[in-house]
Amino acid sequence: MNGFDLSAFLSTSENAVIVDVRDTALFKEGFIPGSIHVPLKAKQFTEWVTAVLDNTEPVLLVSEPGDETAAAQLLGASGFTVAGWLEGGFESYKNSGAPVDMIIDVETDELMMDIPFDEHLVVMDVRKPIEFAEGHLKDAVNLPLNNLTDPLRIAAIEEHDNLYLHCGGGTRSVIAASVLKRQGIHNLRNVAGGWKKIKEEPRAQIVKEPGMLN
Repeated sequence: MNGFDLSAFLSTSENAVIVDVRDTALFKEGFIPGSIHVPLKAKQFTEWVTAVLDNTEPVLLVSEPGDETAAAQLLGASGFTVAGWLEGGFESYKNSGAPVDMIIDVETDELMMDIPFDEHLVVMDVRKPIEFAEGHLKDAVNLPLNNLTDPLRIAAIEEHDNLYLHCGGGTRSVIAASVLKRQGIHNLRNVAGGWKKIKEEPRAQIVKEPGMLN
């Protein structure tokens, strides 16, 4: 596995997928456009990365200094080929003046205020179906991580939809946002704190799917 300077990294990325394994808070603040985010320090790293990526595509890493080997080993164990990593990490890219993408957070109270007034607002719940069944916002759409590249599910997203993504606590929704952005869907927000915060909102209309729980 090789460390690439920025020019070589970007050239190689034309035939590979960039996986950014930094902490989620850092990723949201800025990342290389088209990167897929899966935080290395998450206990579910392997589960999540295999849910959103096909291991037939070579991987290029963006990480915190010193995390390259650990990330490459975990990816390799899941059948991924890691072509290399970006020397100097995201800072080297940012300092070059190249375009940076980011993910915008909204608080749960903002979401509750927006729901009644935005006819194009779509709450996208990216938790697992069993989590969704146990309680979710009324009219929310369940799109788990492993369905995020399903052409039929993605085709159902309208151009005018204002997507508000959430998961259980705020990590999977950022992963989902990165996957959607890579597919050209940029009209989205991340609900900070996820379901843990949403269910504390007095205005939240929560429904369950008892048929899915049997």
